[in-house]
Amino acid sequence: MAHKHLIYSVEDDDSIREMIAYALRDEDYETKSFVTAEEMLAETDKVAPGLIILDVMLPKMNGVEALKILRSKYKSADIKVIMLTAKTSEANKVEGLDAGADDYITKPFSVLELLARIRANLRKKSAGLDGGDIKIGDILLNQGGRTAAAGGKEVKLTEKEFELLKYLMLNAGTAVERDSLLKDVWGYEYFGGSRTVDNHIKNLREKLGASGGMIESVRGAGYIMKER
Repeated sequence: MAHKHLIYSVEDDDSIREMIAYALRDEDYETKSFVTAEEMLAETDKVAPGLIILDVMLPKMNGVEALKILRSKYKSADIKVIMLTAKTSEANKVEGLDAGADDYITKPFSVLELLARIRANLRKKSAGLDGGDIKIGDILLNQGGRTAAAGGKEVKLTEKEFELLKYLMLNAGTAVERDSLLKDVWGYEYFGGSRTVDNHIKNLREKLGASGGMIESVRGAGYIMKER
């Protein structure tokens, strides 16, 4: 079980690492700082934090590689991960988010923005752990167990597919714009194409089989989940 208010920070830039540590302690979070991903992973095996601030560009193992290891051991609900990087291209953001990041902040950033993102992700963590079942038509989502079923058969979903399906089900009957999905499911302000959302919707529909038709495209808007 992850400790909700324990936050790990992995950053090889001394000044940024110290700034983050100071800001977290000032907000009464318990925190530990690391220079390498290897050190953080070793400590997480001993005591799992509620949230990790993870720089992408690190010595030896990079942040995305470390994130993949984390997600192989912990579900998204257990540890929230905010990626931190100087890279600004869409491809770099998509790589981190597809690997299981919950949020993304590009350097340079303000301490106030970082703290706001931390609070938001910890709230999502609590809501996800406390949630019960959601049922729309023959699709059943178990929030606590992080499992999904369609037509009585279990459906294996990635973390982002699960969060995407959950969001659509919670907003069933309402058209949801792609920008809203990117902001609320992927957790960051997104500017540009919508390839990430469309690809995940396509995979989700395929995995849901006959029930995938409940997710309908809305021309000029996004998607809507309808109960048949």
